[in-house]
Amino acid sequence: MTNAIEVKNLTKKFGSFTAVNNISFEIKEGEIFGFLGPNGAGKTTTIRMLCGLLTPTSGYGKVGGFDIAKQGEKIKENIGYMSQKFSLYEDLTVSENIDFYAGIYQTKKETRAFKKEEIIKRAELFGREMELTANLATSIKQHLALGCALIHGPKIVFLDEPTAGVDPISRKKFWKIIRDLSNQGVTILVTTHYMDEAEHCDRIIFINEGEITAYDSPNSIKSSLQVKTLEEAFIALAEKKENA
Repeated sequence: MTNAIEVKNLTKKFGSFTAVNNISFEIKEGEIFGFLGPNGAGKTTTIRMLCGLLTPTSGYGKVGGFDIAKQGEKIKENIGYMSQKFSLYEDLTVSENIDFYAGIYQTKKETRAFKKEEIIKRAELFGREMELTANLATSIKQHLALGCALIHGPKIVFLDEPTAGVDPISRKKFWKIIRDLSNQGVTILVTTHYMDEAEHCDRIIFINEGEITAYDSPNSIKSSLQVKTLEEAFIALAEKKENA
């Protein structure tokens, strides 16, 4: 399988502080790849570098064949990005948000109506197109935000804690969409604090204090640490890091 994302010896420093320390990994096309770790571990900094928003201090990375240090604009054009916060404009209506992102991503005019209907259907928003986004429930906002992130048909999508604050039923629906996207060949990099969600990933990375502490399939990581759940693995790796 071809790599959608390649990272080698990637490092990011802010003054004397090292946020990401010499990490390397690969993500295959169509893979659901989990990026896990405590707050401040370096997850968001890594994602910002991969999205072409931050220049690495050293090391190398490619996303969709584009160099993260030199071709940031090309990367932005070819990926989808969704975060827990700030993905939508709450003072715009549902319809206006979709139209805005369609314009930003320069989607073809002949496909916009179809894409818009698809997003509204997936988010269960028929009849609410003119409602302010601020009035929507969190779970519906996140489905709408995902639709906006996918409106231009990207083959690589970054999801930064997409289901935080979302109820269990909506989380299950959300992950079905993620699996369907993967089956269509879309590569997904997702961060989450829900260890049960991480079980759905093909492979995962645990990162702590800017360093990778584990990198494999969920079952392989649990087996190597002789634990039954990823939550237990998370705790074991954190304790190992502290005692190192």
